Amino acid sequence: MANRSTQPEEKGFFEKVKETIEEFWDGTKDTTEEVKDDIKDVVEEKIEALKKAIPAKKVTTAKKTVPAKAKAAVTKAKTTAADIKAKADTKVKAVTAKAKKDVANVKAKAATKAKAVTADAKKDVASAKKAVAARSTAVKKKVAAAK
Repeated sequence: MANRSTQPEEKGFFEKVKETIEEFWDGTKDTTEEVKDDIKDVVEEKIEALKKAIPAKKVTTAKKTVPAKAKAAVTKAKTTAADIKAKADTKVKAVTAKAKKDVANVKAKAATKAKAVTADAKKDVASAKKAVAARSTAVKKKVAAAK
């Protein structure tokens, strides 16, 4: 009988898919945090630059415009962060869908291979049984003839 395995050839596939999805997710979270921190730093620098650039006479006007500009910058930062998160979620969903499709293909191939191996094994067993039956018949005839 042949020593053929009916298991899929590649082991650890599901673990690889899980790790890949986790890496994408962690990468997008890190990127979002970095962008948020960068935008916050830029906003703070702009506020400081505006404070230094505005003459002392226009302090009252500056007090009104700086918070408005800062609020606009914060709003823009939040919008950018939300967009990045949405893109990351879309990417994760696409990768997950592709991974599920690949898993289904691997399962289908494994099932097909298992059926083929089973069919070959049944054929081999049947031919072996026929050969044994033919030999035993020949031996029985020789034994009967020898008596």
